[in-house]
Amino acid sequence: MALHKGGTHREESEERRRLSLNPFYGEADPTGSMTSAPPKHQLPDGPMAPSTAYQLVHDELMLDGNSRLNLATFVTTWMEPEAGVLMAECRDKNMIDKDEYPRTAELERRCVAMLADLWHAPDPPSTVGCSTTGSSEACMLAGMALKRRWAKRNADRYPGTGARPNLVMGVNVQVCWDKFCNFWEVEPRLVPMEGDRFHLDPQAAADLCDENTIGVIAILGSTFDGSYEPVAEVCAALDGLKERTGLDIPVHVDGASGAMVAPFVDEDLVWDFQLPRVSSINTSGHKYGLVYPGVGWALWRSPEDLPEELVFRVNYLGGDMPTFALNFSRPGAQVVAQYYTFLRLGRAGYRAVQQTTRDVARSLAEKIDALGDFQLLTRGDQLPVFAVTTAPGVKNFDVFDVSRRLRENGWLVPAYTFPPNREDLSVLRFVCRNGFSADLAALLVEDLKRVMPDLRVQTAPQSKDKAVATGFHH
Repeated sequence: MALHKGGTHREESEERRRLSLNPFYGEADPTGSMTSAPPKHQLPDGPMAPSTAYQLVHDELMLDGNSRLNLATFVTTWMEPEAGVLMAECRDKNMIDKDEYPRTAELERRCVAMLADLWHAPDPPSTVGCSTTGSSEACMLAGMALKRRWAKRNADRYPGTGARPNLVMGVNVQVCWDKFCNFWEVEPRLVPMEGDRFHLDPQAAADLCDENTIGVIAILGSTFDGSYEPVAEVCAALDGLKERTGLDIPVHVDGASGAMVAPFVDEDLVWDFQLPRVSSINTSGHKYGLVYPGVGWALWRSPEDLPEELVFRVNYLGGDMPTFALNFSRPGAQVVAQYYTFLRLGRAGYRAVQQTTRDVARSLAEKIDALGDFQLLTRGDQLPVFAVTTAPGVKNFDVFDVSRRLRENGWLVPAYTFPPNREDLSVLRFVCRNGFSADLAALLVEDLKRVMPDLRVQTAPQSKDKAVATGFHH
């Protein structure tokens, strides 16, 4: 959650505040009632009519970007009206009160069982899992389990002897893993990008492991370019490490996006609990799980992979309901929406949605490639996501110029620089989601073609501060 500083602006004059308010917002008489807009940085002195409060907030939010045109976010921006109705009916149900809302708790349990089956858990009924507020919380929980299991195996060395746990991952991981290492005092060991490899190298990951490694993170769908990391190859490299050294390092698959894509359109890809070294998997229900934010899921191969002391238990209909979460109170609406979507689509429906989204991404990538001004790094044939940079020899403009010009037409396409060792590479990333249709993609291409003549005649790139050119943080 972003941190905001309050009360940093001086309040406007009374005249300015009066003119900020449409006279029609008066409850009955446009010439009377409220004569001044409420203050922005302190509580108003008294109440106002609900219609007035609604209109004030509504009007200000019109200045936000259009979420359907946001090609920066992986988060779902469209659901069926029926899903919205269900969410409205459940937004007052506190997900943590499982004994008071037993049917909501049951739908959560069913979702975990469905995901366990989807991800080839060896014994789905015994697979343990939970819903979360999103993949970031799910990753924190998975990381906590990895660390606690390592600590129990090394109780003679940790804490007290100077042993410091570490976590091995690619430099391309989502920022939640940086947060985990910071918050839980774990050393991050990052495999850098090299050349045209933009994600984790299996052997490089194994080489960074030692007796203090709590696990290796493999990303099924890098946010930088949409590519899958080679989970099976990572597991194979760690199998070799065990044979040579005896070190038995578990793998957590961060499947924030890909865990809800690969099972339907890459059915031959082996990345999940079919690999014995994979101990846990997370996904974002609110990304390619097709649910509005925020819901995520974390599953462990077996109860042995989730230390019992991390699990809290509540009485549930006279029975035992385990809970594992960083958050406490949260609405049950998103979990209900996830169950609705699973029920509504089934495997065939998800396959159709994800294949359509991938087809749109690949077609859009081909059309942008055909312009001749850009070079594709990926083509949207794994996640429905691809990244492009400017073609060799293009000196008149950069990707930050393109991002800025597209924003003028309402399109939010992030431009950003890659991490070590490819800080020299700046890209545009296009995230295609359900609801971003072929028609919208065609409109995007038309707008891109419209701005290209101006960009081509620039004398040099116009971006002054690339660090703040766009808000790529996810």
